[in-house]
Amino acid sequence: MQQLMGYQWWGRSLAAVTIFALTGCSGTLDGEASGGVPGGTPSAPSGASSAPPRAGEDGAAGEGTLPGVPSAAEARTQLAGLEVAPHRSMSGYSRSKFPHWSAQGERCNTREAVLERDGTEVKRDDECRAVSGRWVSAYDEETFTDASDLDIDHMVPLANAWRSGAGSWTQDKREEFANDLSGPQLIAVSAASNRSKGDQGPDEWQPPAKTYWCTYSRAWTAVKTEYGLSVTAEEKDMLTDMLDTCTP
Repeated sequence: MQQLMGYQWWGRSLAAVTIFALTGCSGTLDGEASGGVPGGTPSAPSGASSAPPRAGEDGAAGEGTLPGVPSAAEARTQLAGLEVAPHRSMSGYSRSKFPHWSAQGERCNTREAVLERDGTEVKRDDECRAVSGRWVSAYDEETFTDASDLDIDHMVPLANAWRSGAGSWTQDKREEFANDLSGPQLIAVSAASNRSKGDQGPDEWQPPAKTYWCTYSRAWTAVKTEYGLSVTAEEKDMLTDMLDTCTP
């Protein structure tokens, strides 16, 4: 009898070990944000399309993998509620006052988290670096298979945030802003489009792919609303024009 009970115990243990091996170690992020990153939610599943579809009024399409993009109607309401003010001084600004990229668990950082979220069939090495995959840059609809060709763009650039209110924030809040995975603040795009954009607002730079204007304006407005940042009169006018590209 003791021998039979020993076999039963061993069989149950083997089954438990098998289940753990199948489910306990995935290649996805654990979702535990550090360095003041809000939300702590897992990255969205990979699934960028070959060309971002045009967004509708309900916001159901067009944003690709970006989280927290409001509908066009919601974005218009948010835009109406933003403070309109001239740019503040750039005195004291430096990128080092917005620490990035923060650790995101599993040896990953914010950059690698966005690359995995925004790509398809992304494979990473033991250091969490993307070594293969496919990415479509929504700004210019260019396709890439080498992660080194991509930048992680801050939807609202750090310098723009500084001159619209972030200069008075704490360092922790600026780190949160620079690594925010819970809203539409970070997106993987071509290095060329990101560097062309620089720190310019929508009144100065728009995505070359006009089909992305609807999503871009909704995302920009959502970030400024979430962080209580102001917009200039020219910025608000252009955001209104871009929202008008959203289809009913």
